[in-house]
Amino acid sequence: MKTLIFAAILFIIPLSIHADVLLIERVEAKQSKDVPQKSSTMNQVRSQFGDPISESAPVGDPPITRWEYDGFLVYFEHQHVITSVLKKSKPTEIGPN
Repeated sequence: MKTLIFAAILFIIPLSIHADVLLIERVEAKQSKDVPQKSSTMNQVRSQFGDPISESAPVGDPPITRWEYDGFLVYFEHQHVITSVLKKSKPTEIGPN
């Protein structure tokens, strides 16, 4: 029984280490990926990236709007970008996007 548990632990540890490397690589990819920059206006984003796949209605006060593009999401406060977020590469991915 101890051998089985030990073998399972040895199998799981490399998987978690590999997942951390992939997460780090995705964070680095976001930094180099062409995504809308903070403070850009909606008109600038639309001009540079085209029409989004979808646009959410403004929510809250101040109003926050989300635009969805193929590989990323853009969040606006009023008319200005507050952040751009990469989409998950797969639904089971955990961590920053």
